[in-house]
Amino acid sequence: MKLEDFGYHLPEELIAQTPSDLRDESRMLVAKRRTGDVECRTFRDLPEFAEKGTVLVINDTKVIPARLIGKKSTGGMIEIFLLARMSEDPDSSETWQVLLRPGKRIRVGARILFDTECEAQVIDRASEKKWIVSFATGLAFGDFLKRYGRTPLPPYIKRHKDSLDSPIDMDRYQTIYARFPGSVAAPTAGLHFSQNILDTLKKNGVYVVPITLHVGYGTFLPIEKDVVEDHVMEEEFFEITPEAADVINSAEKVIAVGTTSTRVLEAAADEAGKIKPSSAYTRLFIYPGYRFKRVGSLITNFHLPRSSLYLLVCAFAGKPLTERAYKEAVRNRFRFYSYGDCMLIL
Repeated sequence: MKLEDFGYHLPEELIAQTPSDLRDESRMLVAKRRTGDVECRTFRDLPEFAEKGTVLVINDTKVIPARLIGKKSTGGMIEIFLLARMSEDPDSSETWQVLLRPGKRIRVGARILFDTECEAQVIDRASEKKWIVSFATGLAFGDFLKRYGRTPLPPYIKRHKDSLDSPIDMDRYQTIYARFPGSVAAPTAGLHFSQNILDTLKKNGVYVVPITLHVGYGTFLPIEKDVVEDHVMEEEFFEITPEAADVINSAEKVIAVGTTSTRVLEAAADEAGKIKPSSAYTRLFIYPGYRFKRVGSLITNFHLPRSSLYLLVCAFAGKPLTERAYKEAVRNRFRFYSYGDCMLIL
């Protein structure tokens, strides 16, 4: 398949720069695969579409403040974007794979300073874009990130590079059920959930089951291959507990919240759709032609054209219905991407 066949037109002003005032007041486009119908609703209508006994699978990963602004020994500013922890030890020293911006003049051995107690040193180059950096923080690394880290907003959400995190971003670029730190991007379909929505679903007999996938930087990266099948996904860690697997396996209907939950369930399912408790890494790339084994319905935001996330939606809903739904969303001025509105695909 050619990647160019998975584009669509999006007016730039529809890219949401801020979240809705309240999480659950975002709009929701409902797309029905059986009939091809598309209708505009709000997220507060979600309980209407989840029958008693349905299992709603959420991703309880927590976004870490993965953007760090330091200074080179020459005085120039440099941004470190954390990708993956390579090692840690008890003396507040950690080694990470990172992106560095600007990275053209960086050399192995370069020091990046935060204050008199905290610094990083470039110890190796992992690839053309990735570096290995060792941190000496003088305090617990989590505390270091709280002090110096910033919310890793995607590049299409515009913020001044020298500005501090806003309280809104710190709160709203995180799901209300986030528990386990490890993601450098939010599982954005979950951003719409309020405690009231979760309580209503549970009251109606819906089982809300957490799994974990730590979202990596690959979620931001464009597909660079002209042929879809040639793309290789970045590796991401996921975990499904035995308790979660048991509940999911007992369900007749499963709604996955987001592409992350979808990939976890499909990566852990056997050919019969049975979920195996797992603690592993996955590179599962879902694109049209994939046969879904466990996910029955999907809640997902609107994604960038020609992205792996858009391809997953096309695989689940079918390309014609996806294209029609996106055109309807544009026509009705839905808000797109991470802080935008969402779709429920039944």
